[in-house]
Amino acid sequence: MSDAESRAEARIAPVRDDVHGRVALARDFYTGSSGPLRRYGHAELSFLRWSAARGVLAPESSDPPGSAWWRSVNEELLRDKVEAGLLCAGVRGEPRSKSVEYWMQCVRSPSPASWYRAHNASIVSGYLRHEDLAAAESQVERFMINVALLRVLFTHAMLVEPRLALGRLAGLGPRLVDPRSRTVKWFLDLGRSFPSEYPVITPTRETVLDEHAIARMLDYGVIAPRLPALYEFSAVALDEPRLPGLLDAGVPAYVWQPEERSLWYVGNTGPHLRVIARATGERLLWQPSPAAHRAPWRRK
Repeated sequence: MSDAESRAEARIAPVRDDVHGRVALARDFYTGSSGPLRRYGHAELSFLRWSAARGVLAPESSDPPGSAWWRSVNEELLRDKVEAGLLCAGVRGEPRSKSVEYWMQCVRSPSPASWYRAHNASIVSGYLRHEDLAAAESQVERFMINVALLRVLFTHAMLVEPRLALGRLAGLGPRLVDPRSRTVKWFLDLGRSFPSEYPVITPTRETVLDEHAIARMLDYGVIAPRLPALYEFSAVALDEPRLPGLLDAGVPAYVWQPEERSLWYVGNTGPHLRVIARATGERLLWQPSPAAHRAPWRRK
């Protein structure tokens, strides 16, 4: 283990079971910078505060305990940033992963594009590394985990490949999801979409239908028709060829069983979603809600 790795571990270990310490460490990465990096933490810290409030970051000894999966993915992100900061400050060592390299580039030359690549590389690495922990989560939690992934991939595309993400509305993308702007929270903060408690006790179907109408329009009308292209884009941008494998014929499939596939169609309700998809140059590919007795929408 290099000096940078060991020092990163020394900073992570005391906050592993300390929710407020995790939040403070994540915040200090940005506020401790004297340069432009200070302005890049809005979306990440907003999501982290929501996660902490839900209880998913609570240690196993809590009552109720938190989520081993959410804690582990959050720790991947924290560790990558801390190690990158140490290496950039001159601590000896080599980056232990590609995501650490991306964070080093972001620290040295902050930009919206470099921030998204570093952040999403850490998140995707955490997803792939901890599939076994995700499999232990409830169905509704696994649904939310998939939505969280597709949202972070989509916001990255809105910035650097806005035509892929928004079609004829591409000009709006970079301005809306600049990580220095507070508007990016509209896309990454799941607090506007899903229950605020953990574990979620509402059944998956009801949770999906209770999602805020605007969030459903985004997920089903804008993002869903683009998922295969979106995951392919992210695989190239993050140099992670395993990403497209987290879809099953265009449907999110991270720790998701084939017999659960129809649950993704529950929120696909109302002709307005078809209008929204067409407004951005796409057509709905997913089947409508099982409760809607009409033929599936297909690309012509």
